[in-house]
Amino acid sequence: MAKARVLVLGAGFAGLETAFYLRHTLHDKVDLTLVSDRDYFLFKPNTIYIPFGEDPEKFKIQLDDPVRRKNITFIQDSVQGIEPDGKRVLLRKSELNYDYLVVATGADMRPEEIPGLKEHAVTVWTPEEMLRLRVAFSRLEENARSGAQQRLLFLVPPNNRCSGPLYEIAMMTDTWLRRQKVRDRVDITWTTYEDGFIQAFGPRLNTVVTDEFEERGISGHKGFVVTHVESGTVHYQNGEHLSYDLLVSFPPYIAGQRYTPLPMDERGFIRVDPDSRRVKGYPNIFAVGDTADFPIKQAFLALLQGDAAADHLAAEIENRKPKVLYEPVSMCVMEEFNKATFAQVPLKYTGDPARPVAVDTDDTDHYKVGVSPLWRVGKKVLGYYLPWRFHSGEPFHAGLAWEAMELGLKAMSKVLAR
Repeated sequence: MAKARVLVLGAGFAGLETAFYLRHTLHDKVDLTLVSDRDYFLFKPNTIYIPFGEDPEKFKIQLDDPVRRKNITFIQDSVQGIEPDGKRVLLRKSELNYDYLVVATGADMRPEEIPGLKEHAVTVWTPEEMLRLRVAFSRLEENARSGAQQRLLFLVPPNNRCSGPLYEIAMMTDTWLRRQKVRDRVDITWTTYEDGFIQAFGPRLNTVVTDEFEERGISGHKGFVVTHVESGTVHYQNGEHLSYDLLVSFPPYIAGQRYTPLPMDERGFIRVDPDSRRVKGYPNIFAVGDTADFPIKQAFLALLQGDAAADHLAAEIENRKPKVLYEPVSMCVMEEFNKATFAQVPLKYTGDPARPVAVDTDDTDHYKVGVSPLWRVGKKVLGYYLPWRFHSGEPFHAGLAWEAMELGLKAMSKVLAR
C-alpha cells in the first residue's frame, strides 16, 4: 500500500513537534511534508533577552539540516487556502494534496483593536519589535541617567492569550535598571485587564507576582481594562488614566490565518476535539498550538498538542488505539535576571464559555510553583535542550533525552517548588 501523505503547515513549536513525533513514531511508514513561509524555527520564549542585548539570530534554527536528516520534504511557501473536500492545500506558488493535514500556522497580534495602542506603544511579539524595545529601553536609561524621572508603564489588554513574557520583561527590566544604577529614577507601573496576575495560571502565581512587585517597587493594578491610548496617557474602563514616558504592551491575539471551510471561533482559532486536536467535522485534519482554540497560547502547551495530534494520527495509520491524549499541564520558567519562577500548572475544562479553562488547584501532584536563583539554571537548560532536539529532528517529549530532562525537572521541583 502507498504511504499515507501527511502535510504539516507551520514550523513553530506545534508544527515541528508534530512532524518530528510522527517520524519518531512511524519511521518510514509515512510520507511527511512540512510547509512554512520561513526557512527557520524561532525559539520565541527566549526572545525576551533581545531588549537586553542578545542577538535575535541566536534564537533561530535553520530547518534544512533537521528536515533532511529525517527525510521530511520541506517547502518554503505561504498558505493561501485549504480545500478539505479535495484534500488539497493552496500555496502561493503551487498546490499540494494530502491524506492527513496538520494546521499549525500560529497566531498573530492585532494592536489596532485598542485605539491608539499601535501608534503609541512598543509592542512585544516579533524579534523586530523586541529590537525596538531595546532602543526604547536604552533611551529610557539615558534620560534617567541625565536626571529626568521616567514613567514606564506595562499594559496587558483584553484578548491577550499569553501575558507571561510581559511579566518576565517587567521584572527583568527592574533588575536591569538596578544594575544600571538608575532604578530610583524610573517609576514602573503594571496594568492588566486580568482579575489576578497571570490569571490563566491560577492563585499561586498571582501570589508570587504580587510579592515580587512589592519587593521590586512595581505598582501593580488588576482589573484595569484599557479603552484607548493617547500620547502620554492610557485610559481605562474604570475611569482611571495613567501617564507614561514609555508604554510597553502585549497586544490582543488573533489567528495567524483564517481557513474559511474549517470551524473557528470569533477570533479565527480552529475548533478541535480536546483530546485528539482533530478538527470538528473533519476527521483527517488536525489543528495544534496557537492555531487551535485552546484559550491559552504557550509553547509547552503547543508541544503537548503536537504530541496528541501526532499520536492520534499515527494510531489511525497503524490501526491501533491512541496512547496520548491532550492533557493540558503548563510548564514554564519565568526569567527575572536575579532569580526565576518555576510554574507547573494543571488545567481543566470548565464548560463555561466565558472562561472555558481553569487551574485544577486540587491536583497537588502537578500544581507546583517555586522562586529561586537556581531556576535560572533550569531556564538555561530548557533553552539548550529544545533547540538541540529540534535541530536533531527529534520531538521534545520522546526518548531517553526527555526522560532525563523530566527526571531533572522533577528533582528540582521537589526541592525548589511546592
